[in-house]
Amino acid sequence: MRPLMTREAELSHAEVSRYSRHLIMPEVGIEGQRKLKASSVLLIGTGGLGSPTALYLAAAGIGRMGLVDYDIVDESNLQRQIIHGQSTLGVSKLDSAERRIKDINPFIEIDKHNVPLTSDNALAIIAPYDIVIDGTDNFPTRYLVNDACAKLGKPNVYGSIFRFEGQLSVFYAEEGPCYRCMFPEPPPPGLVPSCAEGGVLGILPGTIGTLQATEAIKLLLGIGDPMIGRMILYDALEMSFTTIKVRKDPNCPVCSIPAEQIELIDYEQFCGVPAHDHSDFSGVEAAEHNGMGVIDVRTLNQRLTGGDDLLVLDVREPHEWAIAAIEGTLRIPKGDIQTAKNAVIAGRKLEAETVLKDIPRDREIVVHCRSGKRSADVIDLLVQAGYDADKLKNLEGGILAWAEQIDPTLPTY
Repeated sequence: MRPLMTREAELSHAEVSRYSRHLIMPEVGIEGQRKLKASSVLLIGTGGLGSPTALYLAAAGIGRMGLVDYDIVDESNLQRQIIHGQSTLGVSKLDSAERRIKDINPFIEIDKHNVPLTSDNALAIIAPYDIVIDGTDNFPTRYLVNDACAKLGKPNVYGSIFRFEGQLSVFYAEEGPCYRCMFPEPPPPGLVPSCAEGGVLGILPGTIGTLQATEAIKLLLGIGDPMIGRMILYDALEMSFTTIKVRKDPNCPVCSIPAEQIELIDYEQFCGVPAHDHSDFSGVEAAEHNGMGVIDVRTLNQRLTGGDDLLVLDVREPHEWAIAAIEGTLRIPKGDIQTAKNAVIAGRKLEAETVLKDIPRDREIVVHCRSGKRSADVIDLLVQAGYDADKLKNLEGGILAWAEQIDPTLPTY
């Protein structure tokens, strides 16, 4: 593949010394290092994937790096987001990342975009950079990044992580398939849990993020065989890497049409889930829009204290109950209720009742999970299993809101 970079920048004596291990490699050399210095990379997210990617690209001598993030450093980030540390808790992730990047390489130029990436700002933010690296953790932003890159003709170095598994590819519509060629439609809301719900091995983003940095360097220098048209599937438990082919779809709704005809849509509506924590599109609002009842933690606490006859159903996983739980709740994981619903639809009533017998049909039930997403899915499942929707309510904010507003002795996770 031809190198993306044709521009070059001069290296100072200090930079020649710094990058000497690159310069003695014929695949890089002085010319390649000058290209890296002249290049610009945009990182969407400075979290789990963005951390190792930013660190290694900075060390490699990328001249300009754009960072897109809007969050602050939280203690729960430090298990995997190695660009941040104890000293930057409560600090903007962009400021924290910049501090660490500059400590590694003072020659790099940093652009900070302290906003969520949206359809309104994506083109303006992405346009000035040579490569985009997608380190996001939600489907709306992944589709947005893909479509914007296809429209602007930018390579999209894609990575994703979940529990013990990761994926890596390069989606570049000018040279091969885009993300929509492989995933034309998002999964139904609730089918794929987020890392916040399902967890992630702290080391995993280091593996995938480092691979993303490697692909970016290869693209900029035009060396090796980039992951265009291929995807790596990584399983940390088996320590296995599987490569599959990704074919360009001649009927792809994005990359099969002229770039000027590609339109950025409302990706939250398209995916049915919010794109970020500051989004106006929430699971609660979606539930209300669909006629689902919602209750906040203060109202629930008042009703429980007042002796109202209602049942609180906790649909998290057993290992989550061990972390924190509301006393007196009925605890049945979402997966068991999903199985019971399927049994009802298939006419296997006896199988269904082994789970559903503990969930009364004649009482008001408040369903809760960690944050409110899985519980909304469970209400849907219960209605499909024949429960009265008017007797079911989703706890807004889940146990995280309960711990914050009602019982601060409970840990959050």
